[in-house]
Amino acid sequence: MNLAGELRAGTEALGIRLQQTQYDKLLEYLYLLEKWSQTYNLTAIKGLPKMMCYHLLDSLSIMPYLTNCSKAIDVGSGAGLPGIPLAIAMPETIWVMLDSNSRKTRFIRQAIAHCGLHNAQVVQTRVQDYHAPDSPDFIVSRAYASLTDFCDSVAHLMAPGTRLLTMKTGLKPEEAGQLDQSRFAFEEEVLQVPGIGEPRSLVAITQLRTGAMPSLMTQPNDPVR
Repeated sequence: MNLAGELRAGTEALGIRLQQTQYDKLLEYLYLLEKWSQTYNLTAIKGLPKMMCYHLLDSLSIMPYLTNCSKAIDVGSGAGLPGIPLAIAMPETIWVMLDSNSRKTRFIRQAIAHCGLHNAQVVQTRVQDYHAPDSPDFIVSRAYASLTDFCDSVAHLMAPGTRLLTMKTGLKPEEAGQLDQSRFAFEEEVLQVPGIGEPRSLVAITQLRTGAMPSLMTQPNDPVR
């Protein structure tokens, strides 16, 4: 099976169905990432098949949990992960990617232009210094700091309905125990990402308010289109 076929099979295994143009843009982004990484070392993952699993499919694996999302912020986006793949797969959602590294933000800007993404933008800044004109529905991160550091760094961007989604290579009990559970509630979901053998976890976090606590993990029964 060629790379395009593996990508389609991987997304369908995740319950995600995309248009052919979206598959094409995902591969265009992957080829661009590989090209830039030869000079700028944007990713430690080498080889297109492995990059497809660890970057594209891994990023897309959280898409079913981004329900009713009109705007999202990707914190510490690096090479545009998970923001660029999700912006391709979710064209109705505005994606703002934040990173303080100028080399990485230059690449993200090039990727946005190369893939023709009108719903994506990048800001070179520390998240602590970023102030959004309006609060997002979701704030996402991929292997960004600890739960406590993540919550503290984005607290000023959260509205009452904002949810945080952070991806982990397994959530350690001591890390979970450090989160101030008088302020935040969290749930962990184990992700099964095709081509990735090690455990992957998605941690959903919301600020506590008075009243009943809503379910943080909402996943549709039907495949995402």
